[in-house]
Amino acid sequence: MDRTAWIAVALCVVGLVLWELYLAKQAPPRRAPVPAAPHQISPGPTGAASGSTSPIVAAPAIPSKAAETAPSFPEKIETLRNSDVELRLTNRGGGIKEAVLLKQVAEKGQRVVLNSAECAPIGSIIEQPSAPALPEFTASPQSNSAVQFERTTPEQIKIRKKFFFEKSPEEKDNFVIEMDVDVENRGPNPYQTAGYFVALGSAAPIHAKDYPSYTRLVWCIDGKAKGIDVGWFGGGSGFLGMGQHAARPFYQENIAGAEWVAVSDQFFTTLLAPLTAKASGVWGRRFDIERSRDEKLLGIEGAMGMPGFQLQPGQTYNARFEIYAGPKLYHRLAQLSHNEAEVMDFGMFKIVCQFLLNFMNLLHSWLGNYAAAILALTTVIKLVLWPIQNRANRSMRQMSALSPKMQELREKYKDDPTRMNQEVMKLYKSYGINPVGGCLPMVIQIPIFFGLFKMLGQAVELRNAKFLWVRDLSQPDTVAHLHLPFLTWPVPINIIPLCMAATQIWLMQMTPKTGDATQRRVMMFTPLIFLFICYNFAAALALYYTTQNLFSILQFYQNKKQPMPTLEKVAPAGKRKR
Repeated sequence: MDRTAWIAVALCVVGLVLWELYLAKQAPPRRAPVPAAPHQISPGPTGAASGSTSPIVAAPAIPSKAAETAPSFPEKIETLRNSDVELRLTNRGGGIKEAVLLKQVAEKGQRVVLNSAECAPIGSIIEQPSAPALPEFTASPQSNSAVQFERTTPEQIKIRKKFFFEKSPEEKDNFVIEMDVDVENRGPNPYQTAGYFVALGSAAPIHAKDYPSYTRLVWCIDGKAKGIDVGWFGGGSGFLGMGQHAARPFYQENIAGAEWVAVSDQFFTTLLAPLTAKASGVWGRRFDIERSRDEKLLGIEGAMGMPGFQLQPGQTYNARFEIYAGPKLYHRLAQLSHNEAEVMDFGMFKIVCQFLLNFMNLLHSWLGNYAAAILALTTVIKLVLWPIQNRANRSMRQMSALSPKMQELREKYKDDPTRMNQEVMKLYKSYGINPVGGCLPMVIQIPIFFGLFKMLGQAVELRNAKFLWVRDLSQPDTVAHLHLPFLTWPVPINIIPLCMAATQIWLMQMTPKTGDATQRRVMMFTPLIFLFICYNFAAALALYYTTQNLFSILQFYQNKKQPMPTLEKVAPAGKRKR
């Protein structure tokens, strides 16, 4: 290869290595175990009545600020339940200790539970999130669908908190809880607070190899989501010394008019939207989670700041909050009225992601299988692009036929690159060939690919969806691990990404050779780049791209059976008009 090709290849390799080093740096180091638990998992009993509790698999505690001082009163648990979620409410702080997602299966057939039992309960009102005090509340279940907590402070300030499920016309996916707060001044003196925090609970990775960017503290202002992930808290050396910073113990920011604040992992979120006044601040901290001797994860705990208020004797302050504690189902979040769907973090490909997700779910409603839905989605996209790809293939075959003439020009003007480019463009124009005609399908595929990348990274619908040997389309399809002597970690063997790379190489071999030799050599590394992107990502993305490659191979075979296009010079524009 010439110097330009070697430079391009070296830049690709350096970029891949730097990305791997970045991910490795974001991942928590392995260390000796300390008791911890991210999401507790409960077994799957059915038919439990409201007010009853099902047993929880014993899990070690997360060291947290809330657990620094043991409460002097016994804990009492009340339970609210519908067909989708079971809330376990505690008298310690008067909030939701855990939210059990009854239809979300985790490892070993157990259920996903949001919030660590050792973190501040969801909805508890606290003054200092870094060291929350959780006073005792008196619980009084009002019915099978509501629980009220009460507490009176020594200053005769009575606090009432009521939790109940919002009524919904939907028959499923009901994860919305309302929390009503009343603060009544029954004392003789005025009461004033400069502000308070409402605890969001915590979020943690679902799997050991989840990207750090999945575990986030998020808030929404004017319909646009902002946030930080667990990587923000770690120290960084920056790039060549620039941007260097030490580890940060917590995040706190005063904000104006936030519509909601949430803690979120890859597939689940706990989101609080204040209904009577917008949030005025956010707070978050990262904590370590030990699941085994060799496995440490990073979780995030958050709180939402609210503006202060003043009460004269006999006055009452009222506040209402909407809590969404459940999977990040786009169709359900989009039904809520405070831009809650922005927690999905689709970014610049938002419109593409929304369309692909809704279309995939529509196909699933017809086919009943997500693997079949992905295959059908690929088929539809390929059929829409089929005429465009036909024209692109014809353009590439024309350029391939023109290659000898182009090579003559390159040899003739090899010492004058500007003149050579001018003559090449004249050659294209004289034969009526669009030099970028073969690139159009690829340009269209780029937003689709990255839209799928963003969408499939959060599509909770794909959890536990099976396809042949794949047990979970939302995760890599690892069938075994390869232990190499020069590596300290096992290398996963993922079949579908390897098939994707193989079909892409096959497709490149079929593609007519156009452009100069340097460009062709650089393009040879495209399968490596896509393999790197997809290898440890959701198997659904590699399944889509492999299927798309197979359709492209079929189309090339069909196009090759057609006669080779003849090269004919086109008449100049002026002569054609006559």
